[in-house]
Amino acid sequence: MRKNTLKSIVSLALGASLCLAGAACGTSDDSGNGTKNADGKTTQGYDVSNVETVDEIAALVPDDVKKDGKLTVGMDTSYAPAEFLAEDGKTPVGYDVDMSKALAKVMGLEAENKVASFDMIIPSVGSKYDVGISSFTITPERMDAVDFVSFYKAGSTWATKKGNPDKIDPKDLCGQTVAVQIGTTQEEELTEMNKQCKADGKQEINVLSSKLQTDVTTNVTTGKASAFYADTPVAGYAIAQTDGQLEKLGEDVGVTKQGVVIKKGDKQMDEAVQKAMQKLMDDGTYEAILEEWGAKDGAIEVAEINPTDTK
Repeated sequence: MRKNTLKSIVSLALGASLCLAGAACGTSDDSGNGTKNADGKTTQGYDVSNVETVDEIAALVPDDVKKDGKLTVGMDTSYAPAEFLAEDGKTPVGYDVDMSKALAKVMGLEAENKVASFDMIIPSVGSKYDVGISSFTITPERMDAVDFVSFYKAGSTWATKKGNPDKIDPKDLCGQTVAVQIGTTQEEELTEMNKQCKADGKQEINVLSSKLQTDVTTNVTTGKASAFYADTPVAGYAIAQTDGQLEKLGEDVGVTKQGVVIKKGDKQMDEAVQKAMQKLMDDGTYEAILEEWGAKDGAIEVAEINPTDTK
């Protein structure tokens, strides 16, 4: 699943690592001198200052969430253009970041985005974080553990070095080295592909898993892996930001809804988030945020609690 501005990928990846180690990367409405969106344009992010609180929705927020006036959001900031760190190495930016700020304002709260390891967010929602917003694909397995409110959709894309020098074929990856982020649906898919390689008596895929998507991308640009597999907007952003080092491989696959992660069975919070997200969709804020980040292709029209149709 998720990228810092890859023109300075090594220093920014290091900054993200240090940020995670410090576990105190706060949030800010100031993105410094701006950063790049998915279209390669400089943006400060979407200004949410005009988003108004809806009292009826704010009243739905559980007391234990609104007591400090903050919506604590767990996110892995290595997944541009959804959530990543600005060039100052500490400010979370991206369409998920702006969405979390707008969502919180509708609910009468202030978003407090907390940098986290992607695979540790879902287990910590309801204790350490009020919600998780980090390009989470909605799957039946995840819905066994947490609730979701859908608000985006994305497929998966393969990326490799320009010209595909290793002649990678996504339909036959046995014996190849593929980079992926830990805890993502793409990592799960590679695990299933590996089972098929074994069943066919072929050499296994060398799955090079990393906690940060920035490291995943670096593993391909430096030749440690022949390809990586990630969400479509993320792969597209990486390709656009590496000055021609990478290219898309094959067609996008598996378009699936993504959502806000909520504690399992917290019906009050489910309803508050769903109504707040639908409000943003209906008044145009949602689309404006996605457009600011060049990510409108993944827009949906209806926010649902635990959707039965995730396509």
